[in-house]
This record gives sequence, C-alpha cells and structure tokens, in this order.
Amino acid sequence: MFKNILLVGLGGALGSMARYVFSLVPLTKNFPLNTFMVNVLGCFIMGIFLALSLKNEVVFNNWKLFLTTGICGGFTTFSAFAAENVHLLQTGKTTTALAYIILSTILGIAAVFLGFKLINLNG
Repeated sequence: MFKNILLVGLGGALGSMARYVFSLVPLTKNFPLNTFMVNVLGCFIMGIFLALSLKNEVVFNNWKLFLTTGICGGFTTFSAFAAENVHLLQTGKTTTALAYIILSTILGIAAVFLGFKLINLNG
C-alpha cells in the first residue's frame, strides 16, 4: 500500500511540474490555450497508458498508478474525468456519462464562481 502511495505521489509531482512548465509558455491571451493543450495532451497520454496497461497487464500494472493516477493526474485531472467517461460509454452507461459530463461542467464552474464570490465579498 505504501509503495502505491509513493508511486502516485512521485508521478503526481512530476505531472504537476510539467503542467506548471506548460503554463509558462506565452501562447495567447484571448483563449486559455495552455490549459486546453494540457487537458487534451493529458487525455491523449492517459489513453496511451490505459491501452498499454490492458495490452501488457503483467508488465505494466506496476507502472499504471505512477503513470495514470500519478503523472496524468498531476498533469490534469481532466484526463481522469475523460477516462471515466470513456469507461462509462464503453460499458453502455451513456445516460450516466452524459449526466456526469453535464453536471461536472456546470457544477464545477458554479462552484468556482461561488467560492470566488464567497471570498471576494466586495466584488
């Protein structure tokens, strides 16, 4: 159990540092391109890691937590969100996937807004 926690923690640190480096690249001020690129790239990498883990279960399982939950999770939690939705769709739970997508998006944005309003009482 401690080994798994350590693998996730180390991978998460690497993923978070990579996300920070991405944020330093000046791209555009009109669209959050850095975050967009991190989310799409993180999802692509998550797909590769998950496919590899299914293809080479014995070898890859030791690395799965480090690469998926750790690096991809630290890089972007959007990749985990996307992977969970792919799993729901692959298992025929389309309504659940759509509800998860819609509710997560709307409530996530609303929660950030409300948290901001709560602290920024004058705004």
